Amino acid sequence: MTLSFDPDSLSFPVGHFIGGQLVAADGVIDMHRPSDGQPYAGCPVADGEVVDEAVQVARKALKDSNWGGLRPRERTRVLQRWADLIEEDAGTLARLEAVSSTRPVGHLVEGDIAVSAEQIRFFAEFADKEGSDLVPTDDASLGMIMSEPYGVVGAITPWNFPLSMAAWKLGPALAAGNAVVIKPSEMTPFTTIRLAELAVRAGVPAGLVNVVLGDGPVTGTAITGHPDIAKVSFTGSTRAGAAIMENVARTGVKPMTLELGGKSPQLVFADADLDKAAAAIAGSILSNAGQACVAGSRLIVEEAVAEPLVAAIISRMKVTTAGPTWDAATQYSPIISERQRERIHSIVSAAVRAGGECLTGGAPMDASGYFYQPTLIAGVDQDSPAVIEEIFGPVLTLQTFRDEEEALSLADHPAYGLAGGLFTRDLSRAIRLTRRLQAGTVWVNRYSRSRDHILPTGGYKRSGIGKDLGREAYHANRRTKSVLINL
Repeated sequence: MTLSFDPDSLSFPVGHFIGGQLVAADGVIDMHRPSDGQPYAGCPVADGEVVDEAVQVARKALKDSNWGGLRPRERTRVLQRWADLIEEDAGTLARLEAVSSTRPVGHLVEGDIAVSAEQIRFFAEFADKEGSDLVPTDDASLGMIMSEPYGVVGAITPWNFPLSMAAWKLGPALAAGNAVVIKPSEMTPFTTIRLAELAVRAGVPAGLVNVVLGDGPVTGTAITGHPDIAKVSFTGSTRAGAAIMENVARTGVKPMTLELGGKSPQLVFADADLDKAAAAIAGSILSNAGQACVAGSRLIVEEAVAEPLVAAIISRMKVTTAGPTWDAATQYSPIISERQRERIHSIVSAAVRAGGECLTGGAPMDASGYFYQPTLIAGVDQDSPAVIEEIFGPVLTLQTFRDEEEALSLADHPAYGLAGGLFTRDLSRAIRLTRRLQAGTVWVNRYSRSRDHILPTGGYKRSGIGKDLGREAYHANRRTKSVLINL
Protein backbone atom coordinates (compact mmCIF):
# COMPACT_ATOMS: atom_id res chain seq x y z
CA MET A 1 0.00 0.00 0.00
CA THR A 2 1.37 3.43 -0.99
CA LEU A 3 0.65 5.66 1.98
CA SER A 4 1.68 9.12 0.76
CA PHE A 5 -1.05 10.89 -1.20
CA ASP A 6 -2.22 14.21 -2.64
CA PRO A 7 -4.70 15.79 -0.17
CA ASP A 8 -6.41 17.71 -2.99
CA SER A 9 -7.42 14.43 -4.64
CA LEU A 10 -9.93 13.50 -1.91
CA SER A 11 -13.66 14.07 -1.69
CA PHE A 12 -15.46 14.11 1.65
CA PRO A 13 -18.85 12.77 2.81
CA VAL A 14 -20.31 16.12 3.87
CA GLY A 15 -23.59 15.46 5.65
CA HIS A 16 -25.12 13.32 8.38
CA PHE A 17 -25.37 9.52 8.32
CA ILE A 18 -28.92 8.62 9.36
CA GLY A 19 -30.86 5.44 8.71
CA GLY A 20 -28.01 3.79 6.85
CA GLN A 21 -27.39 6.53 4.30
CA LEU A 22 -25.64 9.85 3.91
CA VAL A 23 -28.02 12.78 4.25
CA ALA A 24 -26.46 15.72 2.44
CA ALA A 25 -26.22 18.97 4.40
CA ASP A 26 -24.53 22.29 3.85
CA GLY A 27 -21.14 22.74 5.48
CA VAL A 28 -21.31 25.82 7.67
CA ILE A 29 -18.14 25.43 9.75
CA ASP A 30 -15.00 26.10 7.73
CA MET A 31 -12.45 23.30 8.07
CA HIS A 32 -8.69 23.78 7.58
CA ARG A 33 -5.95 21.17 7.16
CA PRO A 34 -3.63 21.33 10.21
CA SER A 35 -0.58 20.49 8.10
CA ASP A 36 -0.77 23.54 5.83
CA GLY A 37 -3.67 25.67 7.07
CA GLN A 38 -5.56 25.33 3.77
CA PRO A 39 -9.38 25.15 3.74
CA TYR A 40 -10.69 21.87 2.37
CA ALA A 41 -14.32 21.28 3.44
CA GLY A 42 -17.20 22.49 5.54
CA CYS A 43 -18.88 20.76 8.46
CA PRO A 44 -22.68 20.83 8.83
CA VAL A 45 -24.30 21.58 12.18
CA ALA A 46 -27.17 19.31 13.19
CA ASP A 47 -29.82 21.18 15.14
CA GLY A 48 -32.30 19.70 17.58
CA GLU A 49 -34.62 18.59 14.77
CA VAL A 50 -31.90 16.62 12.99
CA VAL A 51 -30.73 15.06 16.26
CA ASP A 52 -34.30 14.06 17.10
CA GLU A 53 -34.66 12.44 13.68
CA ALA A 54 -31.48 10.42 14.30
CA VAL A 55 -32.68 9.35 17.74
CA GLN A 56 -36.10 8.25 16.47
CA VAL A 57 -34.50 6.34 13.59
CA ALA A 58 -32.22 4.62 16.12
CA ARG A 59 -35.17 3.68 18.33
CA LYS A 60 -37.11 2.22 15.40
CA ALA A 61 -34.09 0.31 14.09
CA LEU A 62 -33.47 -1.13 17.54
CA LYS A 63 -37.07 -2.32 17.80
CA ASP A 64 -37.43 -3.60 14.24
CA SER A 65 -34.12 -5.47 14.22
CA ASN A 66 -34.39 -6.74 17.81
CA TRP A 67 -30.63 -6.15 17.93
CA GLY A 68 -30.50 -6.35 21.72
CA GLY A 69 -32.58 -9.54 21.74
CA LEU A 70 -30.66 -11.49 19.10
CA ARG A 71 -28.64 -14.53 19.99
CA PRO A 72 -25.54 -12.80 21.41
CA ARG A 73 -23.26 -14.74 19.09
CA GLU A 74 -25.03 -13.17 16.11
CA ARG A 75 -24.04 -9.72 17.33
CA THR A 76 -20.51 -11.00 17.78
CA ARG A 77 -20.31 -12.28 14.19
CA VAL A 78 -21.60 -9.02 12.71
CA LEU A 79 -19.15 -6.91 14.72
CA GLN A 80 -16.26 -9.17 13.75
CA ARG A 81 -17.16 -8.71 10.07
CA TRP A 82 -17.17 -4.97 10.72
CA ALA A 83 -13.65 -5.16 12.16
CA ASP A 84 -12.52 -7.09 9.06
CA LEU A 85 -13.93 -4.40 6.78
CA ILE A 86 -12.17 -1.66 8.79
CA GLU A 87 -8.84 -3.38 8.17
CA GLU A 88 -9.63 -3.89 4.47
CA ASP A 89 -10.59 -0.21 4.16
CA ALA A 90 -7.42 1.03 5.87
CA GLY A 91 -6.26 3.04 2.86
CA THR A 92 -9.44 5.10 2.61
CA LEU A 93 -9.74 5.58 6.36
CA ALA A 94 -6.10 6.64 6.64
CA ARG A 95 -6.42 9.27 3.92
CA LEU A 96 -9.64 10.73 5.35
CA GLU A 97 -8.13 10.85 8.83
CA ALA A 98 -4.74 12.23 7.87
CA VAL A 99 -6.08 15.22 5.95
CA SER A 100 -8.34 16.56 8.68
CA SER A 101 -6.55 15.47 11.84
CA THR A 102 -3.11 15.64 13.41
CA ARG A 103 -2.43 11.94 12.80
CA PRO A 104 0.36 11.20 10.26
CA VAL A 105 -0.75 8.70 7.65
CA GLY A 106 2.21 6.47 8.51
CA HIS A 107 0.94 6.11 12.07
CA LEU A 108 -2.63 5.30 11.08
CA VAL A 109 -2.59 1.99 9.22
CA GLU A 110 -0.53 0.02 11.75
CA GLY A 111 -1.64 2.15 14.69
CA ASP A 112 -5.06 3.79 14.97
CA ILE A 113 -6.87 1.73 12.34
CA ALA A 114 -5.51 -1.65 13.40
CA VAL A 115 -6.16 -0.83 17.05
CA SER A 116 -9.74 0.27 16.29
CA ALA A 117 -10.46 -3.06 14.58
CA GLU A 118 -8.91 -4.93 17.53
CA GLN A 119 -11.04 -3.03 20.01
CA ILE A 120 -14.26 -3.83 18.15
CA ARG A 121 -13.33 -7.52 18.10
CA PHE A 122 -12.51 -7.33 21.80
CA PHE A 123 -15.94 -5.94 22.70
CA ALA A 124 -17.72 -8.26 20.26
CA GLU A 125 -16.52 -11.24 22.31
CA PHE A 126 -18.29 -9.94 25.43
CA ALA A 127 -21.72 -10.30 23.84
CA ASP A 128 -22.08 -14.01 24.61
CA LYS A 129 -19.82 -14.18 27.66
CA GLU A 130 -21.20 -11.54 30.03
CA GLY A 131 -24.82 -11.55 31.18
CA SER A 132 -27.23 -12.04 34.02
CA ASP A 133 -26.43 -13.69 37.36
CA LEU A 134 -28.22 -15.99 39.75
CA VAL A 135 -27.66 -14.82 43.31
CA PRO A 136 -28.02 -16.68 46.62
CA THR A 137 -31.43 -16.44 48.33
CA ASP A 138 -33.40 -18.79 50.57
CA ASP A 139 -34.72 -22.10 49.25
CA ALA A 140 -38.22 -20.73 48.71
CA SER A 141 -37.18 -18.12 46.15
CA LEU A 142 -34.99 -17.52 43.13
CA GLY A 143 -32.93 -14.34 42.91
CA MET A 144 -31.52 -12.94 39.67
CA ILE A 145 -29.70 -9.84 38.52
CA MET A 146 -30.81 -9.41 34.92
CA SER A 147 -28.67 -7.44 32.48
CA GLU A 148 -30.12 -5.59 29.48
CA PRO A 149 -29.19 -2.83 27.01
CA TYR A 150 -30.02 0.80 27.72
CA GLY A 151 -31.53 1.50 24.31
CA VAL A 152 -30.10 4.51 22.48
CA VAL A 153 -26.66 5.69 23.60
CA GLY A 154 -25.45 9.21 22.81
CA ALA A 155 -21.71 9.45 22.14
CA ILE A 156 -19.46 12.47 21.58
CA THR A 157 -15.83 12.04 20.52
CA PRO A 158 -12.83 14.42 20.36
CA TRP A 159 -10.57 15.49 17.50
CA ASN A 160 -7.23 14.13 18.70
CA PHE A 161 -7.75 10.42 17.88
CA PRO A 162 -11.00 10.49 15.88
CA LEU A 163 -11.06 6.92 14.62
CA SER A 164 -10.02 5.06 17.75
CA MET A 165 -12.21 7.23 19.99
CA ALA A 166 -15.22 6.35 17.83
CA ALA A 167 -14.34 2.66 18.18
CA TRP A 168 -14.13 3.12 21.97
CA LYS A 169 -17.73 4.31 21.97
CA LEU A 170 -19.33 2.25 19.22
CA GLY A 171 -17.74 -1.13 20.03
CA PRO A 172 -19.05 -1.67 23.57
CA ALA A 173 -22.40 0.04 22.95
CA LEU A 174 -23.24 -2.15 19.94
CA ALA A 175 -21.86 -5.34 21.50
CA ALA A 176 -24.07 -4.70 24.52
CA GLY A 177 -27.16 -4.48 22.29
CA ASN A 178 -27.70 -0.73 22.00
CA ALA A 179 -28.17 1.72 19.15
CA VAL A 180 -25.90 4.79 18.96
CA VAL A 181 -26.20 8.41 17.91
CA ILE A 182 -22.63 9.69 17.72
CA LYS A 183 -21.23 13.18 17.17
CA PRO A 184 -17.57 13.36 16.15
CA SER A 185 -15.63 16.59 16.52
CA GLU A 186 -16.51 19.21 13.94
CA MET A 187 -12.77 19.37 13.18
CA THR A 188 -12.41 15.67 12.28
CA PRO A 189 -15.79 14.15 11.37
CA PHE A 190 -15.38 12.14 8.20
CA THR A 191 -13.81 8.86 9.33
CA THR A 192 -16.70 8.35 11.76
CA ILE A 193 -19.13 8.51 8.84
CA ARG A 194 -16.98 6.01 6.98
CA LEU A 195 -17.02 3.70 10.03
CA ALA A 196 -20.82 3.85 10.07
CA GLU A 197 -20.98 3.01 6.36
CA LEU A 198 -18.75 -0.02 6.94
CA ALA A 199 -20.90 -1.10 9.89
CA VAL A 200 -23.99 -1.28 7.66
CA ARG A 201 -22.02 -3.16 5.02
CA ALA A 202 -20.98 -5.67 7.69
CA GLY A 203 -24.59 -6.35 8.66
CA VAL A 204 -25.27 -3.91 11.49
CA PRO A 205 -28.94 -3.01 10.88
CA ALA A 206 -29.33 0.33 9.11
CA GLY A 207 -30.28 3.04 11.61
CA LEU A 208 -28.49 1.41 14.52
CA VAL A 209 -25.48 3.71 14.04
CA ASN A 210 -26.33 7.32 13.22
CA VAL A 211 -23.70 10.04 12.86
CA VAL A 212 -24.72 13.67 13.29
CA LEU A 213 -22.14 16.36 12.57
CA GLY A 214 -21.96 19.64 14.40
CA ASP A 215 -20.52 21.56 17.31
CA GLY A 216 -20.87 21.15 21.06
CA PRO A 217 -23.19 24.05 21.95
CA VAL A 218 -25.84 23.11 19.35
CA THR A 219 -25.48 19.44 18.38
CA GLY A 220 -23.82 18.14 21.52
CA THR A 221 -26.36 19.87 23.74
CA ALA A 222 -29.22 18.40 21.71
CA ILE A 223 -27.79 14.88 22.10
CA THR A 224 -27.03 14.98 25.82
CA GLY A 225 -30.35 16.62 26.66
CA HIS A 226 -32.55 14.43 24.45
CA PRO A 227 -35.15 12.57 26.55
CA ASP A 228 -34.82 9.38 24.48
CA ILE A 229 -31.04 9.17 24.85
CA ALA A 230 -30.70 6.69 27.71
CA LYS A 231 -26.97 7.03 28.37
CA VAL A 232 -24.20 9.48 27.42
CA SER A 233 -20.53 8.72 26.68
CA PHE A 234 -18.11 11.61 26.16
CA THR A 235 -14.36 12.09 25.75
CA GLY A 236 -13.02 15.63 25.82
CA SER A 237 -12.14 18.52 28.07
CA THR A 238 -13.12 18.83 31.72
CA ARG A 239 -14.90 22.09 30.94
CA ALA A 240 -17.04 20.43 28.26
CA GLY A 241 -17.69 17.47 30.57
CA ALA A 242 -18.99 19.82 33.26
CA ALA A 243 -21.29 21.47 30.70
CA ILE A 244 -22.65 18.03 29.73
CA MET A 245 -23.32 17.15 33.36
CA GLU A 246 -25.16 20.45 33.80
CA ASN A 247 -27.26 19.86 30.68
CA VAL A 248 -28.12 16.30 31.68
CA ALA A 249 -29.11 17.44 35.17
CA ARG A 250 -31.27 20.21 33.73
CA THR A 251 -33.07 18.03 31.18
CA GLY A 252 -33.31 14.73 33.06
CA VAL A 253 -31.21 12.17 34.89
CA LYS A 254 -29.18 9.57 32.95
CA PRO A 255 -25.88 7.71 33.42
CA MET A 256 -22.71 9.12 31.91
CA THR A 257 -19.20 7.97 31.08
CA LEU A 258 -16.85 10.96 30.95
CA GLU A 259 -13.16 10.71 30.10
CA LEU A 260 -11.88 14.24 30.61
CA GLY A 261 -8.70 16.29 30.92
CA GLY A 262 -5.37 15.39 32.43
CA LYS A 263 -2.08 16.86 33.58
CA SER A 264 -0.18 13.68 34.15
CA PRO A 265 3.11 13.43 36.11
CA GLN A 266 6.10 11.24 35.30
CA LEU A 267 8.26 10.45 38.34
CA VAL A 268 11.84 9.36 37.72
CA PHE A 269 14.03 8.01 40.53
CA ALA A 270 17.81 7.84 40.54
CA ASP A 271 17.83 4.05 40.22
CA ALA A 272 15.82 4.09 36.96
CA ASP A 273 17.19 3.07 33.57
CA LEU A 274 17.68 6.63 32.36
CA ASP A 275 17.96 5.81 28.66
CA LYS A 276 14.67 3.94 28.68
CA ALA A 277 13.05 6.62 30.83
CA ALA A 278 14.21 9.39 28.48
CA ALA A 279 12.87 7.53 25.44
CA ALA A 280 9.50 6.92 27.09
CA ILE A 281 9.15 10.48 28.40
CA ALA A 282 10.16 12.14 25.13
CA GLY A 283 7.91 9.77 23.21
CA SER A 284 4.93 10.55 25.42
CA ILE A 285 5.13 14.30 24.83
CA LEU A 286 6.14 14.09 21.15
CA SER A 287 3.42 11.59 20.22
CA ASN A 288 0.64 13.47 18.43
CA ALA A 289 2.54 16.62 19.50
CA GLY A 290 1.30 16.16 23.06
CA GLN A 291 -2.35 16.32 21.99
CA ALA A 292 -3.57 13.51 24.22
CA CYS A 293 -5.46 13.65 27.49
CA VAL A 294 -2.97 11.21 29.04
CA ALA A 295 0.13 13.09 27.82
CA GLY A 296 2.87 12.88 30.46
CA SER A 297 3.39 16.63 30.56
CA ARG A 298 4.95 17.00 34.04
CA LEU A 299 8.48 15.58 34.51
CA ILE A 300 9.33 15.16 38.19
CA VAL A 301 12.85 13.79 38.60
CA GLU A 302 15.18 13.04 41.51
CA GLU A 303 17.78 15.80 41.79
CA ALA A 304 20.79 13.47 41.51
CA VAL A 305 19.91 12.40 37.94
CA ALA A 306 18.08 15.47 36.63
CA GLU A 307 20.96 16.76 34.52
CA PRO A 308 21.72 13.60 32.46
CA LEU A 309 18.04 12.73 32.09
CA VAL A 310 17.13 16.19 30.83
CA ALA A 311 20.03 16.15 28.36
CA ALA A 312 18.85 12.81 26.98
CA ILE A 313 15.25 14.06 26.63
CA ILE A 314 16.29 17.29 24.90
CA SER A 315 18.44 15.38 22.41
CA ARG A 316 15.36 13.39 21.41
CA MET A 317 13.18 16.49 21.22
CA LYS A 318 15.55 18.26 18.84
CA VAL A 319 15.41 15.63 16.10
CA THR A 320 11.77 16.32 15.25
CA THR A 321 10.96 17.93 11.91
CA ALA A 322 7.67 19.26 10.62
CA GLY A 323 5.96 17.45 7.76
CA PRO A 324 2.44 17.10 6.35
CA THR A 325 0.27 14.32 7.70
CA TRP A 326 -0.24 12.96 4.17
CA ASP A 327 3.48 12.20 3.78
CA ALA A 328 4.36 8.67 4.91
CA ALA A 329 7.75 9.88 6.19
CA THR A 330 6.22 12.36 8.66
CA GLN A 331 6.65 11.44 12.32
CA TYR A 332 5.78 14.70 14.12
CA SER A 333 2.23 16.04 14.18
CA PRO A 334 0.90 19.55 13.64
CA ILE A 335 -1.35 21.26 16.18
CA ILE A 336 -5.03 20.88 15.31
CA SER A 337 -5.70 24.59 14.67
CA GLU A 338 -4.13 28.00 14.66
CA ARG A 339 -6.24 28.93 17.68
CA GLN A 340 -4.93 25.97 19.66
CA ARG A 341 -1.35 26.76 18.70
CA GLU A 342 -1.82 30.32 19.91
CA ARG A 343 -3.22 29.01 23.20
CA ILE A 344 -0.19 26.74 23.68
CA HIS A 345 2.17 29.64 23.07
CA SER A 346 0.28 31.93 25.43
CA ILE A 347 0.63 29.42 28.29
CA VAL A 348 4.33 28.88 27.55
CA SER A 349 4.88 32.65 27.47
CA ALA A 350 3.00 33.11 30.75
CA ALA A 351 5.15 30.40 32.37
CA VAL A 352 8.33 32.15 31.21
CA ARG A 353 7.09 35.49 32.53
CA ALA A 354 6.44 33.77 35.87
CA GLY A 355 10.08 32.66 36.08
CA GLY A 356 10.26 29.56 33.90
CA GLU A 357 13.08 28.91 31.44
CA CYS A 358 12.68 27.14 28.10
CA LEU A 359 15.58 24.68 27.88
CA THR A 360 14.47 23.88 24.35
CA GLY A 361 11.66 25.07 22.12
CA GLY A 362 9.18 27.65 23.29
CA ALA A 363 7.83 28.97 19.98
CA PRO A 364 5.80 28.05 16.89
CA MET A 365 7.77 26.27 14.18
CA ASP A 366 8.77 28.14 11.03
CA ALA A 367 6.68 25.94 8.75
CA SER A 368 3.43 25.99 6.86
CA GLY A 369 0.68 24.60 9.01
CA TYR A 370 0.16 24.74 12.75
CA PHE A 371 3.36 23.23 14.14
CA TYR A 372 4.86 24.01 17.55
CA GLN A 373 8.39 23.31 18.75
CA PRO A 374 8.85 20.50 21.30
CA THR A 375 9.36 22.45 24.51
CA LEU A 376 10.88 21.75 27.93
CA ILE A 377 10.37 24.36 30.66
CA ALA A 378 12.48 24.39 33.86
CA GLY A 379 12.27 26.70 36.86
CA VAL A 380 8.55 26.18 37.42
CA ASP A 381 6.65 25.69 40.67
CA GLN A 382 3.23 24.31 41.48
CA ASP A 383 1.55 27.63 40.66
CA SER A 384 3.10 28.01 37.22
CA PRO A 385 0.57 28.18 34.36
CA ALA A 386 2.48 25.43 32.56
CA VAL A 387 2.09 23.12 35.58
CA ILE A 388 -1.56 23.93 36.32
CA GLU A 389 -3.06 24.18 32.82
CA GLU A 390 -3.76 21.27 30.51
CA ILE A 391 -1.79 22.61 27.56
CA PHE A 392 -2.60 19.88 25.01
CA GLY A 393 0.62 20.45 23.12
CA PRO A 394 4.27 19.30 23.02
CA VAL A 395 5.21 21.05 26.26
CA LEU A 396 6.95 19.31 29.17
CA THR A 397 7.68 20.94 32.54
CA LEU A 398 10.61 20.01 34.81
CA GLN A 399 10.59 19.83 38.62
CA THR A 400 12.99 18.02 40.97
CA PHE A 401 12.62 16.22 44.29
CA ARG A 402 14.80 14.79 47.06
CA ASP A 403 12.61 12.01 48.49
CA GLU A 404 9.41 10.05 47.89
CA GLU A 405 7.16 12.33 49.90
CA GLU A 406 8.27 15.39 47.98
CA ALA A 407 7.82 13.50 44.70
CA LEU A 408 4.25 12.55 45.62
CA SER A 409 3.48 16.08 46.75
CA LEU A 410 4.64 17.48 43.40
CA ALA A 411 2.77 14.79 41.49
CA ASP A 412 -0.58 15.56 43.12
CA HIS A 413 -2.60 17.97 40.94
CA PRO A 414 -5.50 19.91 42.46
CA ALA A 415 -7.87 19.10 39.59
CA TYR A 416 -6.63 16.24 37.42
CA GLY A 417 -5.91 12.56 38.01
CA LEU A 418 -6.06 10.77 34.69
CA ALA A 419 -2.68 9.02 34.40
CA GLY A 420 0.82 8.89 35.84
CA GLY A 421 4.22 7.39 35.13
CA LEU A 422 6.81 5.94 37.48
CA PHE A 423 10.39 4.97 36.60
CA THR A 424 12.36 2.91 39.14
CA ARG A 425 14.07 -0.48 39.43
CA ASP A 426 12.81 -0.84 43.02
CA LEU A 427 9.72 -3.09 42.88
CA SER A 428 8.66 -2.26 46.44
CA ARG A 429 8.81 1.45 45.71
CA ALA A 430 6.89 0.96 42.47
CA ILE A 431 4.02 -0.81 44.22
CA ARG A 432 4.08 1.54 47.20
CA LEU A 433 3.88 4.69 45.08
CA THR A 434 1.42 3.24 42.58
CA ARG A 435 -1.01 2.84 45.46
CA ARG A 436 -0.59 6.47 46.47
CA LEU A 437 -0.61 8.19 43.09
CA GLN A 438 -3.96 9.87 42.47
CA ALA A 439 -4.54 8.62 38.95
CA GLY A 440 -6.86 6.22 37.13
CA THR A 441 -3.93 4.69 35.22
CA VAL A 442 -0.31 4.27 36.35
CA TRP A 443 2.43 3.07 34.01
CA VAL A 444 5.65 1.73 35.52
CA ASN A 445 8.88 1.90 33.47
CA ARG A 446 6.83 2.89 30.41
CA TYR A 447 4.44 5.66 29.44
CA SER A 448 1.91 4.51 26.88
CA ARG A 449 -1.13 2.34 26.41
CA SER A 450 -0.65 -1.17 25.09
CA ARG A 451 -2.97 -3.29 23.00
CA ASP A 452 -4.22 -5.01 26.14
CA HIS A 453 -7.75 -3.71 25.69
CA ILE A 454 -8.81 -5.47 28.88
CA LEU A 455 -7.21 -2.62 30.86
CA PRO A 456 -9.82 0.12 31.41
CA THR A 457 -9.03 3.81 31.23
CA GLY A 458 -10.59 6.64 33.19
CA GLY A 459 -9.74 9.31 35.70
CA TYR A 460 -9.80 10.42 39.30
CA LYS A 461 -10.93 13.87 40.43
CA ARG A 462 -12.05 16.10 37.54
CA SER A 463 -10.53 13.77 34.99
CA GLY A 464 -13.76 11.90 34.60
CA ILE A 465 -16.44 9.45 35.66
CA GLY A 466 -16.55 5.79 34.67
CA LYS A 467 -14.27 3.83 32.37
CA ASP A 468 -13.61 3.29 28.69
CA LEU A 469 -12.07 0.01 27.45
CA GLY A 470 -12.00 -3.19 29.50
CA ARG A 471 -15.01 -5.16 30.66
CA GLU A 472 -16.03 -2.04 32.57
CA ALA A 473 -16.89 -0.30 29.27
CA TYR A 474 -19.12 -3.19 28.21
CA HIS A 475 -20.94 -3.26 31.53
CA ALA A 476 -21.33 0.53 31.41
CA ASN A 477 -23.52 0.02 28.33
CA ARG A 478 -25.93 -2.33 30.10
CA ARG A 479 -28.25 -1.76 33.04
CA THR A 480 -29.29 -4.27 35.66
CA LYS A 481 -32.65 -5.32 37.05
CA SER A 482 -33.11 -7.24 40.31
CA VAL A 483 -35.64 -10.09 40.16
CA LEU A 484 -36.95 -12.18 43.06
CA ILE A 485 -39.33 -15.09 42.36
CA ASN A 486 -41.23 -17.01 44.98
CA LEU A 487 -41.11 -20.71 44.18
